[in-house]
Amino acid sequence: MEKLIRRDLYTLEAYAGIRAEYRARVMAHKRGRQVTVGPHVRLYFEDRLTIQYQVQEMLRVERIFEEAGILGELEAYNPLIPDGHNLKATLMLEYTDVEERQRALTRMVGIEDRVWLRVAGSERVWAIADEDMDREVGEKTSSVHFLRFELTPAMIGAVKRGAAIGLGVDHAAYRYAVDAVTDNVRRSLAADLG
Repeated sequence: MEKLIRRDLYTLEAYAGIRAEYRARVMAHKRGRQVTVGPHVRLYFEDRLTIQYQVQEMLRVERIFEEAGILGELEAYNPLIPDGHNLKATLMLEYTDVEERQRALTRMVGIEDRVWLRVAGSERVWAIADEDMDREVGEKTSSVHFLRFELTPAMIGAVKRGAAIGLGVDHAAYRYAVDAVTDNVRRSLAADLG
């Protein structure tokens, strides 16, 4: 999947004019790229469109319009776009109650290293987590982690032919699995590969 370059982005003024329609399109796209694993973990699989949206929103919120700032945002976010041989996801630990979230984050240190993906007929692929920075702070983990799942050519071929994709978390404080993502999600993820 191609990385984003400067000319792929809207100017702040142009983006302001299309933001509502663009956001609606991206949100619909994202719904077909997320998987809930248990009651508190959600994986949002990233692609070029989801990352472009993130960059556009950062530029908007931070009022970044100078070339150096724009290029800095592209440098920060481009690594989250799949490379054709992997899938990339944002892991969110979702709790509505603040106190419950704080307690959970102390119990779930290291959870980002215990997330797996399995293509039917293959072994688990463990996530490579937080390559951009360490997201654990002392005795607790972050509620957001960035994951990369590296797939073999055989796994990629199987996904392209329709093999099921399972996901799970195998952490002492959180063990849940999804045997197979929906067909809609599987097709969307297959498009990210080779």
